[in-house]
Amino acid sequence: MIKKLKPALKHVIETVIHPQPPTDVSYKSACVFLLLFGVKEPYLLAIQKSDNEGYPWRNQVALPGGHLDKEDSGPVDAAFRELEEELNITMDQVELLGSMGHFQTINFVDIEVFIGFWNGQGTIHFDSEEISRVFKIPLLELVRIHKENKFHGQIPDVRDLLYPFEDVVIWGATARILHYFIEILHPYFEDNSDLPLQRA
Repeated sequence: MIKKLKPALKHVIETVIHPQPPTDVSYKSACVFLLLFGVKEPYLLAIQKSDNEGYPWRNQVALPGGHLDKEDSGPVDAAFRELEEELNITMDQVELLGSMGHFQTINFVDIEVFIGFWNGQGTIHFDSEEISRVFKIPLLELVRIHKENKFHGQIPDVRDLLYPFEDVVIWGATARILHYFIEILHPYFEDNSDLPLQRA
């Protein structure tokens, strides 16, 4: 499936008009990596923020990333820097496909999402003060939830746009990013109707 998914993903990244940055300059710039990996079946790499009191994103499931620093040459540079700082995944381990556009949060942060394929090599390390754990989520499980909850073709209310996985629930900006990602790839999943999207 990975061999078929990569060209399909490259095509939509290059041809779809993705969400644009806000015109309001008061938004702070941030970036995240939507990383896929796997030999046969695709997995998504996600993190859970640590349970730090006063931290607005405590315990939330997110994609690796963060704010742009003055030293960063641009969003791509910042995304790779954050990826290495957070998870010990370096630039030479990732095939960057491109940007999936911009997504805004209620805290006035503009998040640019970059998509890449991680080769799965090396060892993931993270600071437990910032990240409590790392998730390797089967992409088809997210697609199954998307289909079962009839998310296709609509933008659900933030209270309804939920992707439960194991003992956590993906919601908020991360859920919106995943919803968009699955929607732009919907023709691929429809054309490959033999994919195992149902529970065993």
